[in-house]
Amino acid sequence: MTVVLDLLAPDLVAELSRAVTAVVGLFVASLAYRGYWRNDAPKMQWLAVGIASLTAGVYAAVTVTDWAGAGTGIVLLVRGLVTVAGLCAVLYALLVE
Repeated sequence: MTVVLDLLAPDLVAELSRAVTAVVGLFVASLAYRGYWRNDAPKMQWLAVGIASLTAGVYAAVTVTDWAGAGTGIVLLVRGLVTVAGLCAVLYALLVE
């Protein structure tokens, strides 16, 4: 019974959900990057960078800052900056001619 409760611990569930999001995001980003190579479309390259940043980039940033012992405010700041960078890449992909 305690093993089941340990698996449902909020910290573990949060970490696993972030990891799954990063893996799925990297898969989608790899598909976009493959589209870039097939069609020589820079839009797809920026889309891949944006998606990777929004998923795996945020995961990596939060994990590293958390491991480094940074406070909650710093972790949230870094996460916000990486998210904004990813959204800017996606926006650029949508607006580039």
